[in-house]
Amino acid sequence: MLMLATLAGCNDSAPAGQAVETGPARTDSPAQPQQQPAPQPPAREPESSPAEDSAAGARDERQSIVFVGTSLTAGYGIGAQYAYPALIQAKIDSAGLQFRVVNAGISGETSAGGLARIDWTLQRKVDVLAIELGANDMLRGLSVEQLEQNLRKIIDRTRDKYPEADIVILGMEAAPNLGPAYATAFRGVYRRLADEYDAAYVPFLLDGVATVPELNQEDGIHPTAEGQRIIAGTVWKELEPVLRKRARRRA
Repeated sequence: MLMLATLAGCNDSAPAGQAVETGPARTDSPAQPQQQPAPQPPAREPESSPAEDSAAGARDERQSIVFVGTSLTAGYGIGAQYAYPALIQAKIDSAGLQFRVVNAGISGETSAGGLARIDWTLQRKVDVLAIELGANDMLRGLSVEQLEQNLRKIIDRTRDKYPEADIVILGMEAAPNLGPAYATAFRGVYRRLADEYDAAYVPFLLDGVATVPELNQEDGIHPTAEGQRIIAGTVWKELEPVLRKRARRRA
């Protein structure tokens, strides 16, 4: 059974709201497991905007993949260089594809937070938007209906600004203590949006990682570097065809 106690309020060392363009992924493991800090609210937006951050990126002809998500995406407890977006960048580079990954994950993020920040996020060109949101909504007891509404608005605003953008839905499972009715409704949000928007779909981001002690940090929630490698493989199976299709269109 899925053991998700609290992703909410977990802060990584990077400022919340600051999207990070990934560099080379680390292939080793963190030297020592990091002690988990006390939960804190997400920090405020940084003063710099994606438009400013991407000044150098404007000269980069690669297409961009922006990962919007929670501490799972941000790499809480191990660092962004070990998180699955950085590992995805390594897979992209190995495959010879011309895409760059931007990690816009924020520890403690909810779908409402993602929606509030989406216009800021879209200041940089987005060719592919990968959405990993919903776990903190569930843990905070927010309604499934509001989750779906927020995710729908994020997708709509992205497509309004970048009509050719591809969407990747990274699904999550509800904690079992919330009951089967909630779990079914929660799971259905991701499947429904993927069908409606013709999006690539990962049913469960933590497949093969959740509840496996050696693949999670001491909190039992956040993946280790090895857990993140498994997540990267799960995401890559759905993302790679999207990227290759885009690459063929551009060729």
